[in-house]
Amino acid sequence: MSRRQLLASAAVGTVGAAFFSAAPAQAASKNGSFRLTVLGTTDTHGNVLNWDYFKDAEYDDFQHNDVGLAKISTLVSAMRAERGRCATLTLDAGDTIQGTPLAYYYARIDPITGAKAPIHPMAAAMNAIGFDAAAIGNHEFNYGVETLRKFQSQLHHPLLCANALDWNTGKPAFPEYVIRKVRVGNHQGHSAGHRHDDGNGEYVKVGIVGLVTPGCAIWDKANLDGKIRFNGIVEQAKVVIPKVKAAGADIVIVSCHSGADTSSSYGDALPWPENASTLLAQQVPGIDAILVGHAHLEIPQRFVTNTATGKQVLLSEPLKWGERLTVMDLDLVKERGRWQVGTASATVLNANTVSADEKVVSLVIKQHEKVRSYVNSVIGTSTAAMSAATSRYRDTAAMDFINYVQADAVKKALAGSPSASLPILSIAAPFNAAAAIPAGNVTVRDVAGLYIFDNTLLGIVFTGAQVKAYLEYSAAYFKRISGTGPFTPDQLTNAVTPTAPNGTPDYNYDIMGGLDAPLTYDIDIAQAVGSRIKNLAYGGAPVTDGQQFVIAINNYRQSGGGGFPGVKTAPVVYNAQVEIRQLIIDWVTATKVIDPAVFASLDWKLVSNGQPITITGN
Repeated sequence: MSRRQLLASAAVGTVGAAFFSAAPAQAASKNGSFRLTVLGTTDTHGNVLNWDYFKDAEYDDFQHNDVGLAKISTLVSAMRAERGRCATLTLDAGDTIQGTPLAYYYARIDPITGAKAPIHPMAAAMNAIGFDAAAIGNHEFNYGVETLRKFQSQLHHPLLCANALDWNTGKPAFPEYVIRKVRVGNHQGHSAGHRHDDGNGEYVKVGIVGLVTPGCAIWDKANLDGKIRFNGIVEQAKVVIPKVKAAGADIVIVSCHSGADTSSSYGDALPWPENASTLLAQQVPGIDAILVGHAHLEIPQRFVTNTATGKQVLLSEPLKWGERLTVMDLDLVKERGRWQVGTASATVLNANTVSADEKVVSLVIKQHEKVRSYVNSVIGTSTAAMSAATSRYRDTAAMDFINYVQADAVKKALAGSPSASLPILSIAAPFNAAAAIPAGNVTVRDVAGLYIFDNTLLGIVFTGAQVKAYLEYSAAYFKRISGTGPFTPDQLTNAVTPTAPNGTPDYNYDIMGGLDAPLTYDIDIAQAVGSRIKNLAYGGAPVTDGQQFVIAINNYRQSGGGGFPGVKTAPVVYNAQVEIRQLIIDWVTATKVIDPAVFASLDWKLVSNGQPITITGN
């Protein structure tokens, strides 16, 4: 397959991709025009190779996406060959050093800040690709400022963040921007080395600004208090963009770790929204294009009108994990001696259309194999086997364990806060029927199998009435059946099956449990949906409508996933952006022994007209 065929194939293979032309780059300056191509990644989250460490197998999902910088490197190389190395810039929009066991290992197990000081595999891969600049993402702060500074020192490109400010002085804690000089002319066939200023010819000066969601101040408060504070994205951009223009930038591109759709998971806890890229384009003049990150969405191309100038600002977001590469084409024209954007377009290329770059693979393969050994290593023991096979219709120790760890984490985080006196409940869903913790030795992979999604943990406040409404909604998972059975599981549930594709996914059936006292309830499937939760009690006493609880809940559910009632408007009292899967792994690593006697009890059951039902099979 030729370069041009490869690129056209990549564009066509991307769902929702905008029109993509693989024609040769408009690199030569003719009639005062010049095409600059900006390549972009975001939210790579520790993915270098196309590998699922928790399955210890090649990564795959239901859309057959591929992940990792090794595949992105192949796409980048092909684009540079097609458009001209010197006519391209390569940027990243943050969230790089957290998200996989590979990233965790070099932050906690063999840290890059340690005596051996290994190079972070993400730094090695990004250096090999040759990024021109990257923004800081909120997850960059998860392992502390020292780890981030070490990672920063290992990169060959600047790590930008204009709205991260020194706690005491208010001065920028990281570089706010960089200006790259891109030579105008025939760029075909130039070398892959950095090439922005060789002292000859005419140049376009490209200002690149980095910004991050201010939610960092909440999510990593423990790591940032007294060190780094944040300003709003729009507010800081109004200060920085004029500085970039005054420094000589012809055009300005923002690498913004903040979603395009204006919203905030933290409500009004901060005066600035979490996702502000659209507001940035609308309210701050002087920006030509924004590489969007944080939201894990695929936005091939979107135009937003700046309200002050009427100018169209190009936005693009390339999904996550290295699954896509943004390609922005900025067709520049020279007017009154200055270059500016005439027209712009963007698309995304799909990483599953190419092979991994062997150069990148060879750089990280030894670290990759170390991490594979780690996830298969023993981190604790269990006094009894726990299986999730029956969790969708029986109370199991496996679900109790997830709820216990979640609730315990929220309780510890709330110590000393106004919410500390409230009882803690937790919700979990039977994500993975194949999950099992063996009796005896337990590995990282064993524990990770209990929680197969990348959700983070929050704490919200519910009333007793909201707890009941939530459980009633969850109980719609079951069919309305009279009699006590015996029934098979398929006779009981409205679950998705090959013959019922529009049923309720198992992950939308939530089980709730208490921490310091049991939350007990019956689900009477002989009753109509909305009237099934019976005998709801906490610590043996009936739950009252006005009673208050803190609920440990995942971010997918809290943001509205599954449509559960009350969650989106409930007050948020905890949100440290901690991955639940890693939280469980860390708990086992620290505690060493999983003892179901500590957390497991029979708290809920299925009944029919008040009588327990009999269930056969799995």
